[in-house]
This record gives sequence, C-alpha cells and structure tokens, in this order.
Amino acid sequence: MFERFGLDTRLLRAIADCGYVTPTPIQEQALPPVLEGKDVLGLAQTGTGKTAVFALPILQRLLQGPRQVIRALVLAPTRELALQIDADFRSLGRHTPVKTTTIFGGVGKVPQLTRLRQGVEVVVACPGRLLDHLGQGAIDLSRVEVLVLDEADRMCDMGFLPDIRRILAKVPAQRQTLFFSATMPEEINQLSRDILHQPVRVAVAADRPACTVAHALYPVPHHLKTRFLLTLLQHTPTAQVLVFTRTKYRARRLAAVLERAGYRSAALQGNMSQNARQKSLLGFRTNEVDILVATDIAARGLDISDISHVINFDMPATVEDYTHRIGRTGRAEAEGEAYTLITDDDLPLVQRIEQLLGEKLNRRTFPDFDYKASPEGAARDVDARDKTDRGPYGQRSPRQRPALEQAKQSHPVGLPTSSRVQRPLQDFLRPKATAPGSRQPRPQRRGPRGGRG
Repeated sequence: MFERFGLDTRLLRAIADCGYVTPTPIQEQALPPVLEGKDVLGLAQTGTGKTAVFALPILQRLLQGPRQVIRALVLAPTRELALQIDADFRSLGRHTPVKTTTIFGGVGKVPQLTRLRQGVEVVVACPGRLLDHLGQGAIDLSRVEVLVLDEADRMCDMGFLPDIRRILAKVPAQRQTLFFSATMPEEINQLSRDILHQPVRVAVAADRPACTVAHALYPVPHHLKTRFLLTLLQHTPTAQVLVFTRTKYRARRLAAVLERAGYRSAALQGNMSQNARQKSLLGFRTNEVDILVATDIAARGLDISDISHVINFDMPATVEDYTHRIGRTGRAEAEGEAYTLITDDDLPLVQRIEQLLGEKLNRRTFPDFDYKASPEGAARDVDARDKTDRGPYGQRSPRQRPALEQAKQSHPVGLPTSSRVQRPLQDFLRPKATAPGSRQPRPQRRGPRGGRG
C-alpha cells in the first residue's frame, strides 16, 4: 500500500482514483530514497512503473514552497514520452495546485511560451526545443530543485548528450538529480558520474506480459478499423473486453458505435467527470458493461480480474504502454487474449514489442472481410445508424434487456459470455427505416470535444 511512504493525502486520493493498489518493484525500492531527497540512479526498462518514482516525490515536495516558478525539470527523448509523463503528473497531481507543461519540437512555440508565462512548477521537455527557449531567454531554470533524466540512454542514442550538458549548466548545482536508463553505455555511465552525488542505485527488470496471454496482430487499413472490430467481436466468444484507443474522442465515438451494434459498452477517457468515470468503472466491474473503451491515461491502474480480451484498436505509443495495456488480462495465471489492429505505420513498434516478448507475433486475417472497401463506403456503413438508447453505464436500455438476457442465457455452459445480442453485421449496417412521409431528423455533427461543429 502507498500509505506507508508518508505521501500527502491528496496524492493518496489521486493514487486511489487511478486504481493503483500495490507499488511495483522499482517503486518499492526507489520511492523511499527519492522522498528523502537523495540522488537516485535507476536501471529500469520501460514497463516498470518508474514514472511514479519521480512524479510522486516531486508533487509531494512542490506542495510546499513558491508557486508559478519552475522547480522541477524532467528531460525525455521523445514527444510521446514527454506527453505521457506530463499526463501522469496531471493524473497524480489532480487534487493539488501543482501545474505542469510540456516543451518539445514539431509544434508552434507560442502556446508553450504562453503556458510558461502563466506560471508552472513542473516542465517536461525534450532537450532540443528546451535549448531553443533557453537561447531566447524565454525560460528560467535558476530555481530548479529536482532534475530528472528519463531514458537517458535513448537521449544519448538520439544525439542529445551535448544538449543535455548545456542544459545542466543552466540549472543550480545544489539540486536533487534522478537518473533513469535501461542500459549503461560508457557515455551514459560517465554522465551519471558527473551529475549524481552519492546516488542510491536501484535496478529492476522490465515487467513482461503474463505467459498465459496469447498475442495476435490483425493488419487492417486505418479507415476500416471500426468495421473490422465489429467483425472481430462477432466471431470471438468473450467475457469482458477492454478496447484501447489513442484519443479521447475516438474512445467516446467507438463506445457509441459498439452500443448501436448491440453491445453493452462504455467509454473511459480523460474528459469525463469523476462521477461519470466511476460510473463506467462500476458498470464494468459489476458486469453491467461488457466492453470498456478506454485511453491509456484513463485506464492506468485499472484492476479488474475477469478481462478475457484486450484489443488495441490503436497501437500504443510505446512498448511500455503495450505492456500496461496487455497486463489487464491473463491475471492470476488465467488465460487471456491480446489483439492489436495494426497498419504499416505501426511496424517499427511491433518489432520492439516482439523483441520484448522474444517471439514473433501471429498475423491473422478474416478471409471474408473486405479489406479493399473504400473509406467513403466504410464510413457510410459504420455511421448508418445514428440513434442509440443508453442506460446509466452505456449499456442498452431496459426495453432491450429481455433480448439481452435471452442471448446471455443461450450461450453454452462453460464458454465465456459477453451478455450481448449477436446481431448480424449487415443488420447493424442497414440504415434505419422510416415511416412514409415522416421527416428525417437532421444529424448533428459533434466536434472532437463533444461540441457541435
């Protein structure tokens, strides 16, 4: 339990909100010295839970002291990792006044500068863009108390080592430094010796998905993913299913599509209120919801034992995210299935996942699925039915329950059940009939944030 680390009650409440119960091995080893203010050298692969090792102590420290000055700096090699770390800070610090922001290249500088002027306590940055801001005098690191280097070996591989040394010259010498790396080549070893003061050394192996989980890849064009998911679910006996998407909007939209197809589904994404989030989780835990469509951040720490299938509708951003996702099934030596819908753009990450698993993942197809359907035709099919009746958790409405219960009882004993109506795909795709002379309701388009476009 996290209470024994002496964390502030606001942080403990956020940990509980996220569903975390038991610290990971690196958290067990590293949280005490980090909370004591010591330098730490962490040898840890992705998928070990190391972000909380520095995020929780930083948030704890920043609850006291000045506001709206940069007191913690986290350096990361990629935009994706920076965004992930920032999201973890926001999630764990949701009940605190601590503000964070990200700095990375490939996007405009103005929004980043605006956020910095508004005042933040934590900056998560990629070295290149951070140096740009430093060169323009747009950022002040003179009051940094904690410096974190995450995935230092990757930053070295990407040529950031000179940039890191230039950044180090801009932060106070009297600081706490936390250094994380999966490997220790000589350059990284030398850097750690230069910047760490009597560090506590911790080393843990990467978490691996349970050996009882069967992995499979389904290559499919991006515009056909939704239709393919419906086909996959129709041909797969399941218990509870967790579907992952990369965006909040897609999670919300996909949950609605699944419900229109006759599945009891709900979304779990960051824009939901806490009450709505808890309602979706409760529905999933109590089997009122069979398919939960979630983003990575919203599902972090989700602990439900009866998930038979994890489906990656979108490929995760990192190998660590894949490990976190797949870890939701195959628990307590139970068998589980992990399916991932992939496009050609996902192949580099697929190779890294296969390296972690030490095996080549199966590629599967459905012979009868039309992989050559046009984007227009696929969108028209999936969006054909635009009305849905929802219960409190996203399940089908009470007037549809008798059919659901009948379908539930019709499953053979011993097979995993999904409590869903097995309607033919063509029935779902067929446009809704209207009475002669009746007026068709005008569809209302909604933007990515749910507002009317």
